Amino acid sequence: RFLDPQLFILAKSLLSWFKTRRFASLSPKVPRLSTTATTAIPHADPRARRNSFLLVFACTITGAAAQLLIKHGMDHFSPHLLALVTNIPLIAGYALYGINTLMMVLALKNGEMSMLYPIIALTYVWTTLASYTLLGEPSNVYKNVGIVTIVLGVAVMGWKRDE
Repeated sequence: RFLDPQLFILAKSLLSWFKTRRFASLSPKVPRLSTTATTAIPHADPRARRNSFLLVFACTITGAAAQLLIKHGMDHFSPHLLALVTNIPLIAGYALYGINTLMMVLALKNGEMSMLYPIIALTYVWTTLASYTLLGEPSNVYKNVGIVTIVLGVAVMGWKRDE
């Protein structure tokens, strides 16, 4: 097994990499240019920012509804093609995820990602609260502390000081 073809290919690749490195050090230094564009993103008007915020907030509710529909669809899951195609809650849940993605794209177009993305964490809150009420899942102190922590975290991330 000493002459394993994969080992030979790896050795050949490493050897060619070392050769290019050695010859690169002998060549004159050429400054490397960055391909990353660093242009400032213009601030959207307040109305567009508010609409972005509302879209992301709607995404949290849509995402929670999608998760509940998928959960309901999986209660009736069968690994047969006809059963999958006729599983309306499962299909509706994934369709809502698609709509959710499109809404996020629209929201991020005019909003600051650092302000909008933490709001997505509220999806966990809505899903947990809906699972308590609609699915009858038990609540406990740890889940409730987690919900409060998420809400406080979103509030802190969204807190904007006057500049």
